[in-house]
Amino acid sequence: QVQLVESGGGLVHPGGSLRLSCAASGYTASDHCMAWFRQAPGKEREEVATIGASTSYADSVKGRFTISRDNAKNTVSLQMNNLKPEDTALYYCAGKAHWWPCALGGNDYRYWGQGTQVTVSS
Repeated sequence: QVQLVESGGGLVHPGGSLRLSCAASGYTASDHCMAWFRQAPGKEREEVATIGASTSYADSVKGRFTISRDNAKNTVSLQMNNLKPEDTALYYCAGKAHWWPCALGGNDYRYWGQGTQVTVSS
């Protein structure tokens, strides 16, 4: 059974950093397109980053967030720096059933984690 489990969320002050991790089981993350999404109350779900052969980022997080993969640990991480209050959201890890294509705008994610809450506040 495929399972994606996020961790690393929490409360941080503006300008702070957090590193989110997504642990995959029953599924090899390095063989599939992976992504991070986020959703804040009252807002649409937003795709923030993808990783396959290369990486893609939403304009709202470029230069601040970095997605990466640790193949040995079968995990995908999202390093978030210079956090802003508008980054507050429930962050989800997602995976496709294939490697390609893998770019922002895809609507075929098959597997989803339960989410981890990130709150940026003074």
